[in-house]
Amino acid sequence: MGAGADLTRGAVSSHRRRRFDVRVVPHRRRSPLRPRDWRMRTKLATVLVVPSVAFLVLAGVQTRSLVGQTTVLSDFAEQVGIGRQITAAVHRIQQERDRSAGELAELRRAAGAADRDAAITALEPLQAATDQAVADLRRAAQPLADADASWRVAYSEVLEAYDQIVYIRPAVPPAVLSSDTILGTYHRAVGALLDLLAEPTPGQDRPALSDAVLRYVQLARVKELTSRIRAELYAAARAGRYGPEDQIVLSDLRAQQLTALGAFRVAATTDQIRRYDEMSVDAAFTAAARLEEQSLPTGGAAPAVLPAAQWWAASEERQELLRQAEAGVLDDAVRQADGAAAGQLRTTLLVVGGIVAVLLVAVLISLLVGRSVARSIRVLRGQALRIAQVELPDALDRLRTVTGGVPHIEVAPAVVRSLDEIGELAEAFVAVHRSAVSVAVEQAMMRRNVNAMFVNLARRSQVLVERQLELLDELEREEGDPIQLENLFKLDHLAARMRRNDESLLVLAGTESTRRWPRPVGLGAVLLAAAAEIEQYQRVRHESVAELHVVGHAVGELVHLLAELLENATAFSRPDTTVSVTARAEGAGAVVEITDRGLGMSPGALAEANGVLATPPAADVATVERMGLFVVSHLASRLGVRVRLHGGQDGLVAVIRLPGALLAPAPTGQIEPAATARMLTAGIAGTAGAVDRPVAGRRPAGVPRQTRRTPVRAEDVLAPAAAPSGGGWWSRHGSPAPAVTGPVAPPPTPVTGGVNARGLPVRVPMAQLAAVTGSAPHPPAPAAYEPDPEAVGGMLSRLYNGVRRAEAEDTTEIPVPPTGGAGEGGRRQ
Repeated sequence: MGAGADLTRGAVSSHRRRRFDVRVVPHRRRSPLRPRDWRMRTKLATVLVVPSVAFLVLAGVQTRSLVGQTTVLSDFAEQVGIGRQITAAVHRIQQERDRSAGELAELRRAAGAADRDAAITALEPLQAATDQAVADLRRAAQPLADADASWRVAYSEVLEAYDQIVYIRPAVPPAVLSSDTILGTYHRAVGALLDLLAEPTPGQDRPALSDAVLRYVQLARVKELTSRIRAELYAAARAGRYGPEDQIVLSDLRAQQLTALGAFRVAATTDQIRRYDEMSVDAAFTAAARLEEQSLPTGGAAPAVLPAAQWWAASEERQELLRQAEAGVLDDAVRQADGAAAGQLRTTLLVVGGIVAVLLVAVLISLLVGRSVARSIRVLRGQALRIAQVELPDALDRLRTVTGGVPHIEVAPAVVRSLDEIGELAEAFVAVHRSAVSVAVEQAMMRRNVNAMFVNLARRSQVLVERQLELLDELEREEGDPIQLENLFKLDHLAARMRRNDESLLVLAGTESTRRWPRPVGLGAVLLAAAAEIEQYQRVRHESVAELHVVGHAVGELVHLLAELLENATAFSRPDTTVSVTARAEGAGAVVEITDRGLGMSPGALAEANGVLATPPAADVATVERMGLFVVSHLASRLGVRVRLHGGQDGLVAVIRLPGALLAPAPTGQIEPAATARMLTAGIAGTAGAVDRPVAGRRPAGVPRQTRRTPVRAEDVLAPAAAPSGGGWWSRHGSPAPAVTGPVAPPPTPVTGGVNARGLPVRVPMAQLAAVTGSAPHPPAPAAYEPDPEAVGGMLSRLYNGVRRAEAEDTTEIPVPPTGGAGEGGRRQ
């Protein structure tokens, strides 16, 4: 316990976090509409943000324009790139259309004798190639679903025209429709594709890109007109004659072809014109041109009908050459469009990067200027908060939990070393911190002195209780009336409980227990010892206890902990009920459960009690009101034991989890068997059967002596589990003789040389050595008398009382009482 614990509890509990809370409560409400109430950071940010926002608005307008141009050029490059799939679809449709024209002419010439299967066989590969080319176009156009509206409209017209081709294909073999109707469907599809090919528009400020589109569109039209001329001549060749209007149509197509070729040569680059001229002198191209010249009317002669197979082969090679030239011009346009888009993207990125760089430089300069103003205030505020929420609570926590000397608390110097008003304010904060630490040190010294006085008073109370127990022992040995003897036993038990209360007060003062065992003790004996420490021990039932052992140094405090829990279980349950105790091994540790059938606790009270058990509270006035819970919490924290309360059916269940560090293997030496549960409920034995033993301190033979078999103290239960040497926690009984002797054990009757002035036997050195080292066994020795445990225990108790009185009175001189009784020599007069 200690004074001033309430002053630090709230601070200690609120500052346990990694980063301190940067919030502070102002003395009045801050208004965001008053600039004087703004924080320094807000004021500096306002000075910085206003020009920065103006700059960002202007830069945003410019950036938006650049981004828009970049988007337009990117869409333009994608539309130009899809021209490869468009020209491929146009080429396949041209092949299907031209061949269909020839097959229709053949079917109409032969009338009923025409071979429709041959026409179907000839057209099927071309139709499949057309379908594949259109499917490739569909896949390539999927990314352009969000393109401009004009391109989407042109693309939808292409799909509708292709659907018409698919719809009209079955009408070709039976030739039920006119050639103009069927071929017109193909012409519309090709025209829609050429319109889609010319759809990309880079904008009015990009004439070079517009010329690039114009070049490959004009060459595609030249190729389309050449294909239509091929279809007309191939149809005439399959029909074997020209129709009435064929020459007019051919003349018109040739004129359009020359016009488109002239437009291409005007818009094309020098390299593209060179490549077209090289293509036009190719052998395959000139062969097709010579055949086409034969179909021209010369003078008054009629135009010649070309051989169908020869003309189709020659014109197909010419169309393939035009397809290659068209692909080359289109590739040039794609590269030019991609280059323009990439260049615009680079320009946009450079402009945006420049804007960001200028803005960063401006912000950096502003921060450097404002840093000199805000740094000192920020650092000072951080130091003040750290002192208020971390350093000072930590110092109070250290001083509150100190057990030895008061530690020296270092106070950090001021972090602001400037000589202005802010530096003087920082020094004032440090002075306040030093004053607070000085007051806390004085309180810690006062609590230490109060604890020392409290420990001294508790020690003195323990000495008086031990003297009372000694007197009760003498009265019990002298008393022959069983009723009075039972009352003495009850008084003895109450004195033992008073001793436990003194030990609880020592725990309250933060002092460790002085009771120790040098070797492990059985868990069953520990539970019985705890039951012997309470008033209603007869109600405790040990249902199942595992064969485990507890390390000796923790036995005393563990007995105290279990006794407090058993006391609560019996005190808050009906007298006609029992309290069951079970112990089992769980992993490397053990679990002890104490179950009562009492009043129970509300969920809120149960949660509060478990919180106290999990985190030992500081000693204050409220602790005295619930001392048992406080003692259990601190003893559990000291031993590393986990204690938790659970609501049972009719009461509470206290679960005590012992860690593996508190358990030890069974001792290897011979020990007495552990006390049984029957000893806690057995009656008081009579005087019959008492055997007088010839030992020092024994009583005369004529004096009757009571043999007490009902242990009412923890030492009475744990004495049988002590080591044969008699060391460990003090006992009121002597150590019994070993239960088993080996073949070379010394004789059961010790060899003594009389008694000394105090009545203790005088041992003869090496008198029993012959019994151990002799070659032949000695004859059986007569039965020896065992020492009187009560007489020897009384002397040991008086010796212990003297030591405890010396500790309580803080003296280095231990007075020895006169022979024959225990006086009050250890008491300070």
